[in-house]
Amino acid sequence: MSHYHALVWLDHVEAHVMHISPGDVEKSVVQPANPHHKLHSKAGTLGTGRVPEDQDYYHRIALALAGASEILIVGPAQAKLQLVKHIHAHDAALVSKVVGVETVDHPSDGQLVAYARKYFLARDQLL
Repeated sequence: MSHYHALVWLDHVEAHVMHISPGDVEKSVVQPANPHHKLHSKAGTLGTGRVPEDQDYYHRIALALAGASEILIVGPAQAKLQLVKHIHAHDAALVSKVVGVETVDHPSDGQLVAYARKYFLARDQLL
């Protein structure tokens, strides 16, 4: 089935990718290779003390978004912005499809679908 809209909710532990049509939702979950690897700074280390972002994780999320014409990226913290940076640097075909980036805490999948439908309905009415 063809889905026009997609929503991805992500943090550094997992991403919920949902392709949404009026009567259907296809969901997948993408996890980083090492979901328990902390990204926080460590005091007393040389350099920035930060662990590099997992580019493979963001690449697999981008692959899961394939086929969508409009993409909404949501999440509670910085991972959503890192995904946007990754898309701009590595997945040029998706850049124009990202229509919004929003801060959303930790909703259920049902709440995410309702949020996405409301967001895309309002957006479609503005166009």
